[in-house]
Amino acid sequence: MRAFLISSALVAALATPALATETGAPTPLLSVETEAPAPPARLVPLAADSAWTPRFAAAADELAAALRSRDEARWAPLLGGQWLAAADRARVAGLLRDGDGPLYHALFSKGFRHRAILGWSAPSSLSIDERAAIEAGTEAEALVCWSAGGDGIGVWPTTAADADNRADRRYACARIAYSIRGNAPVWRAFIEQPPA
Repeated sequence: MRAFLISSALVAALATPALATETGAPTPLLSVETEAPAPPARLVPLAADSAWTPRFAAAADELAAALRSRDEARWAPLLGGQWLAAADRARVAGLLRDGDGPLYHALFSKGFRHRAILGWSAPSSLSIDERAAIEAGTEAEALVCWSAGGDGIGVWPTTAADADNRADRRYACARIAYSIRGNAPVWRAFIEQPPA
């Protein structure tokens, strides 16, 4: 009789579904709140008195000159050199040849060209010491963007997602990652493009 009760209890346990939702997935023991996605960080122009502004300006000038040359031997080293994949080389070369694209228009226009150097806006909660540490740091990233024509006001991306060199943009952008190792400044540029 005891064996019968144990086997009956086992059958009952197997027949009773575990806590499950209507989809059959087990119900978690703890409720988990999904976090709302954080809004993208806003871009702001680098401060004129920032120690990083002249560094990024020099890098931007060098990159623009190399891209305008259309000489892969000049621009490829600035975009990663031997680590730049063949597909990325072909993509950048295509952007430089695309007469309707933003990179071509911004860099090869006969009109006046504008340039903006943009960084991510720091949270207002940062203290003066935290802001000073960022300014004195050895690594930073910024977006450099170019546009042609107009007055250059209000045409720039507002988030990094907008710096994608999409065909309908009125500007072209490159992301520059800069670091200082010892006395040697090193930077690398990245040119984004949305998937086709």
